[in-house]
Amino acid sequence: MEEKLLLAKLKDPEEIHRAFPILINLHKERLYWHIRRMVYRHEDADDLLQDTFVKVYRNIDKFKEESSLFSWMYRIATNETLTFLKKEARIKKIDDNEFIEKRVQALEHDELYTGDRISLMLQKAISILPEKQRLVFNMKYFEDLTYKQISSILEQSEGGLKANYFHAVTKIKAYFKTRDWLDNTEVLELEKRENEKR
Repeated sequence: MEEKLLLAKLKDPEEIHRAFPILINLHKERLYWHIRRMVYRHEDADDLLQDTFVKVYRNIDKFKEESSLFSWMYRIATNETLTFLKKEARIKKIDDNEFIEKRVQALEHDELYTGDRISLMLQKAISILPEKQRLVFNMKYFEDLTYKQISSILEQSEGGLKANYFHAVTKIKAYFKTRDWLDNTEVLELEKRENEKR
């Protein structure tokens, strides 16, 4: 269904109950993985996905159509998730970055984590990035979003986002170079993955 038509139905009190399941089916998988890459745990990602859709449902009539519906929903999911992460870190009395690093370390024992060794090492490297660089890297590298889309979601300039992605890639490469985790074949595989995302 075309976005304008779907949006019209979502804003119609008599149609929203039929249109909202369509919206969920269109975006739930992408939003789930966007959130999951930020929180690392399935249970939290699942809860936050539901929170996101509840917020979308309650606020759809306030959506001003200044961006795409997709970008607006991503923004809600991102803000909900960042708020959750900060709250959890505060509860545990550690800073946000330390909280993320602990989450990534726990992936090794997570039965629901299906990534290979290179993916796990990459997650460890990503976990040490500042929040903004981590967000931009995930959205560009894993979700294959354009800088224009990321700019709309995060409400930041494309130039700033490109700089953040460049710094993230540089730091990740430096992180691997200072550790002997990967053999030459794995290094080539990681570089191949990164080049495919450019």
